[in-house]
Amino acid sequence: MILTIRLDDIMRLTGPVPSRHLVTRPTGAAVRGAIQSAIAASAAPTTRLDFGAVEVIDFSCADEIVAKLLLATEGGRYVVVCNVDEHQAEAIDHVLDRQDLAVVALPRGGGPCVLGRTTPDLRAAFAAVLAAGPGDTTRLASYLAWSVERTADALQTLALRRLVVAASGTFTPLPLQ
Repeated sequence: MILTIRLDDIMRLTGPVPSRHLVTRPTGAAVRGAIQSAIAASAAPTTRLDFGAVEVIDFSCADEIVAKLLLATEGGRYVVVCNVDEHQAEAIDHVLDRQDLAVVALPRGGGPCVLGRTTPDLRAAFAAVLAAGPGDTTRLASYLAWSVERTADALQTLALRRLVVAASGTFTPLPLQ
């Protein structure tokens, strides 16, 4: 089950004047508050933040909405940003990298990726979980041609950052649709 939140809908509810621009820290805080309320009212473990109708997001709103939302989201809950364009992805990536955070993103017209703080091993392990499908450490180590220890370290880090789902020794991509 996935909760999809269209940011333009939230912006209409929180702002005095409808806008397609997420700028200023107070705007970001108001939008995040509305998102947190929607998440709290939902049983869905995964929330998709749909940026499709947003034209601009500045660094302060990326920090208020995405970074602070990730920090406040408790275990067992996952956040995915979708329909982000190149400029939105750049702002989100910059803010998350500075705070040692990461999020799964679905760019407009592209496949899943990670924005924020990552390493080559984390990117490779993330891609392996997507390509090979759910698997345990041994299966994914074989797929990656890595040692079990190296694979386990990368997969555990992905799970701790809530970029994959870990349950009963199996690592699974986040539900994206």
